[in-house]
Amino acid sequence: MAALRSKFRFITSQHHHHLRHYSAASILNPDSKSPLSGKDKSRAALTLLKSETNPQRILDICRAAALTPESHLDRIAYSKAISKLKDLNHFSGIRSFLQESTTRPDLKSERFISHFIVLYGQAGLLDEAKRTFEEMEKMGIQRTERTLNALLFACVLAQNYAEMKRVFVEFPKKYGFVPNLDTYNVVIKGFCESGSASSVYSILDEMKRNNVKPNAESFGTCISGFYKEEKYEDVGKMLEMMKGYKMVTGISTYNVRIQSLCKLKKSGEAKALLDGILSRGLKANCASYGHLILGFCKEGNLEEAKSMFQKMVNSGLTPDAECYFTLVYYLCQSRDFEAALEMYKKCLADGWVPNFSTMKSLVEGLASISKVDEAREVIAQVKEKISRNLEKWNDIEEALPK
Repeated sequence: MAALRSKFRFITSQHHHHLRHYSAASILNPDSKSPLSGKDKSRAALTLLKSETNPQRILDICRAAALTPESHLDRIAYSKAISKLKDLNHFSGIRSFLQESTTRPDLKSERFISHFIVLYGQAGLLDEAKRTFEEMEKMGIQRTERTLNALLFACVLAQNYAEMKRVFVEFPKKYGFVPNLDTYNVVIKGFCESGSASSVYSILDEMKRNNVKPNAESFGTCISGFYKEEKYEDVGKMLEMMKGYKMVTGISTYNVRIQSLCKLKKSGEAKALLDGILSRGLKANCASYGHLILGFCKEGNLEEAKSMFQKMVNSGLTPDAECYFTLVYYLCQSRDFEAALEMYKKCLADGWVPNFSTMKSLVEGLASISKVDEAREVIAQVKEKISRNLEKWNDIEEALPK
């Protein structure tokens, strides 16, 4: 009842909105006569959230779907909604929605509250994240290391690294927490993101003192942090340290190095690194090639990007959606519309369609090189695959040369 009351209070407080009372089905699936299952609600909510720009509607969609952080789909929907509301500067909506979520009787557990603390961080509302943490005792929920880690992660998401440091130093003593591997990994992430990767040495020392063994993620984050600051000697030190812990450098660590080099526009070096591991018999995966394809595309070396794609396919790997989207987008940018069309066809065969703006540039590009029939065919395929933006596609089709 309380949640319902606050919902109506919130709607009436938005007095310029009419007092509207939707049933869940009418918002999530206006055409449906039958009730939606939980999973259907989540899917429908996620689809609607992707294109919705009215903050009140975003909140209505979330409430209609009765989201819960229990399911992966709902966690994505929560995150999507918070990001959109943040972009729209609708912080009052975020506050009321997350406050409602934390007071829902079905969501009163440490696991769920930790999730809401992280979402507050994502919205940049760190005071609310801390207040939620402080009020857990009142809610009758015990705080553990999990909640501490959620609060630290909220600080990192809000990019308030000074606060992260304070919480990390003070809260374990204050609340009797024993930092665990996740705690240290979040703090390492914060230091590396804030451009003070050298601080990780003291964290790694503390871990050693407390008998907490770093894992591949700990070192991967350190390595990418040192690359970002172009401290190559420290990268070497981290790789040595891994050996000291008898850790095998697996493909995930190499992928961190490949991606880091590509971000520094050193895709040639990254490719040499990949060639080196392949020659030693280590198997690369989709991510290895994906980083290189994006790297070469960003450096304008599309020939090399296409050749990496071919290598990937030849080695028996199935490209993921991102990989196709990157290539179609950059091939259109460089006005190689025929190659972009070929890549799009492969992408479609695997069941994916790039986003609207990429497809629009492909269609208009094809028309500009007198391939109007191909352009029309692409529009027909996209319209059949995706029900969104039909009117826009009709307009684009209308504008094509007859």
